[in-house]
Amino acid sequence: MTTQIFICAICLAVFMFIQRQLKYFISQQAKKKQVNEVRSRLVTRLLTYLLFFITASIMAVSLGLGYQEVSLFVSSAFAVLGVALFAQWSILSNITAGVLIFFACPYRIGDKIKIVDKDEDMTGIIVEISLFHVIIKRDQGDVMTYPNNLMLQKAVIKVPSSATPTRTSNISASTTQTPMPETIKTVTQETTDTN
Repeated sequence: MTTQIFICAICLAVFMFIQRQLKYFISQQAKKKQVNEVRSRLVTRLLTYLLFFITASIMAVSLGLGYQEVSLFVSSAFAVLGVALFAQWSILSNITAGVLIFFACPYRIGDKIKIVDKDEDMTGIIVEISLFHVIIKRDQGDVMTYPNNLMLQKAVIKVPSSATPTRTSNISASTTQTPMPETIKTVTQETTDTN
């Protein structure tokens, strides 16, 4: 019995250590990607619940409840969650996409993006990225709420801001300012004369 309690104590200690490391990692990612505090807390809470569920399952097996009983409970819980969330598939996919966008999002709040869509021009500045949707302020001034799962399904182009010149505008500006050499002028005139 003491070894089982010792194993449970080790499981709890490992859970708390991993939870603190996870919280630190998520807060560092949130600072790096300029994500608001509410969203990082939601992602932390979601991943902590998942970690706690895994830890509780390991502790139940170590206390001697039996692998079959614990696996029956876990599979039943996943079945109930699966049936409940299947009816609301969009909610589950938006939460999953929100977590993926949190860790692997190439754009941040304040970036100007364009969502490629044949029906409507969806260009604007990202105001907020939440767990379910992205809020975009369009060029016309209206605010659009766009689901996270569609953000991952459609092509999103990060539009450079107008304050920073692009490479092509620098090239065209430099070619218009420099005079054309005489040899190029004469070759160009000869080819137009022969045609």
